[in-house]
Amino acid sequence: MNSRVILNEAARRPFRVPCRDRRYNSRVQFDTTQWSVVLAAGGEDSSRARAALETLCAAYWYPIYAFVRRHGRNADDARDLTQGFLVSLLERRSFDDLQEERGRFRSFLLAALKHYLANASGHDRAQKRGGGVAPLPLEFDAAEGRYVHEPAEPVTPETIFERRWALTVIDHVLQQLRLEWTAAGHTAEFDALKSCLLGDGPAGGYAALAAALDTSEGAIKVAVHRLRRAFQDRLRAHIATTVDGPGEVDDEIRYLIRAMA
Repeated sequence: MNSRVILNEAARRPFRVPCRDRRYNSRVQFDTTQWSVVLAAGGEDSSRARAALETLCAAYWYPIYAFVRRHGRNADDARDLTQGFLVSLLERRSFDDLQEERGRFRSFLLAALKHYLANASGHDRAQKRGGGVAPLPLEFDAAEGRYVHEPAEPVTPETIFERRWALTVIDHVLQQLRLEWTAAGHTAEFDALKSCLLGDGPAGGYAALAAALDTSEGAIKVAVHRLRRAFQDRLRAHIATTVDGPGEVDDEIRYLIRAMA
């Protein structure tokens, strides 16, 4: 089973997070308001909205960097433009001028980025980097190492952005799941089972996994099934942080499927 199959299964499921851990549920309830909180802040100086936007920007800065690089800028310029753009977002006090981009953070981010690139100058970027809003602590040293692995064939900056956005969503969910399994003392099990979640599985299939983990093949099948369900639940919960309401989650998953294709 590959990632597109997992995403398709997630798209068919209703928006819910069936988790008995009350701490996890309360965290999801806050997360699902992130982009909505930003939009609702208007002209108010809302610390909650700023924190929500900062979290979203920190998670999705690399698709921005990849877009700028594919737009023809060198690594140094891409670093400056990405940081300057994000700082300009954090300085913004109102999003009332958004129209069709309002519903999804992804759509808004790409539209705002194109506008910024069309108008930014070297002086503006330097001014913003030294302005009243501190730049986000981003791992730019690793960014270029990631970018050199992007497809070499001619693709548009939009294509790079869309695919990197989809992969960032999936990677975020996988990291979250790994942290949960690590907290329960099952890091090795997660690392072994992850191949069954997004790929074709290890050589030898479930039998090989069972032998490696000293358990039965039936237990492996149950664990993989539960991991897939958990991935789909966390995926839907995470996507909800980037849209204006639960009703847009299914459309966003379909977008991820197209981007992955």
